[in-house]
Amino acid sequence: MKIAHINMFYLPTFGGVEKVMQELAERQVKEGHEVHVFCCDSDKNQRLNVKEEILGGVHVHRLPYWARLSLNTFIWPSLLWKFKGDFDVVHSHVSGHDYILFIGLLSKIKKFKHIHTTHCPWTDSSFRPKILRPFLFLNNLLMNKFSFRFVDKIIAITPWENSILEKYAPKEKIKVIPNGTDKILYEKVKNNKFKEKNKIKEKKLVLFFGRLNPTKGPEKLAQVAVNISKKRKDIAFVWVGPDEGKVDEVKKLIKPYKNMKYIGAIRGKENIAEMYQSADIYVLPSYREGLPLTLFEAMASGLPIVASPVNGIPFEMKDPENGFFSDYGDLESLEKNILKILDNKKLAEKISKNNFKKSLDYDWDKISKKYMKEYKLLVKNK
Repeated sequence: MKIAHINMFYLPTFGGVEKVMQELAERQVKEGHEVHVFCCDSDKNQRLNVKEEILGGVHVHRLPYWARLSLNTFIWPSLLWKFKGDFDVVHSHVSGHDYILFIGLLSKIKKFKHIHTTHCPWTDSSFRPKILRPFLFLNNLLMNKFSFRFVDKIIAITPWENSILEKYAPKEKIKVIPNGTDKILYEKVKNNKFKEKNKIKEKKLVLFFGRLNPTKGPEKLAQVAVNISKKRKDIAFVWVGPDEGKVDEVKKLIKPYKNMKYIGAIRGKENIAEMYQSADIYVLPSYREGLPLTLFEAMASGLPIVASPVNGIPFEMKDPENGFFSDYGDLESLEKNILKILDNKKLAEKISKNNFKKSLDYDWDKISKKYMKEYKLLVKNK
């Protein structure tokens, strides 16, 4: 089968969507399929010079963008005339962008099947740049409904999306397939040196891992960490991930405290596994989330979780089975739940076992097979 994935970005860009694409695309290559990725020629921060390359067996085509509206939104209509090749299935990612319509129109001209994963972008405009708000209004009013007419199958990553998607497309066109996690996270890391490498001496470690974006609330954890550290000296707090607007605020809050560190982005599955397995708890204090990969990665690593009960998270995480919920911005609850886990070894061990067991259902191999089943059904009905 000849498959193409379409998204705003691909490697080396750091993000959940790009990770999902990589996991699916590289597995498809290993199964003997020819796989291509079409994206714009930016990594969010700069224009990339290398336009054509092969990464992990995947043919990557970076097409010139015309304009940048925000950190995550670029305009690249060049997809319309630079998309080359005869594909069986084209898989687009992230709803609400013009390239979904572009590839949909091309699907009718070139006669390939179009599958689309939403990645749950549905939210209010509170954290969106002002320049994007008129586009979001038009998306909700017209664009999504028009774009989805040219999609053969819509994949929601959480059932939370269904009521929204049914405004734009019939139920029979929608299917839910969650995100996944890598097998390496199930394996115990031998001779783990994460704490040693990062000079962490405290007995317990609280982890934030993800983009330091305003919607993810990294500064909320920092505020709680400061309060806890005034009373406790045995807990380290670590933030890992690229800056998307909140690093300076986090750094300012944690600067006076030796038990708090911002490490930056970590790449490589082995390094990420080492990081997770050094922690005692994973905290996700977000304003909104679709269905974060880190939720399943933390579960696979046996970590108890404290998270905001937003969007897709309550569909996959239960309180107290997998950890505890704290509403976004409720610092008192966030502190209470973090300490509840850290100070109760039996409770932490029980949650850890529950999470590891639950995570086995989200192995990327299993998730990839679900996608391939949808691809084959589409091609069969071509």
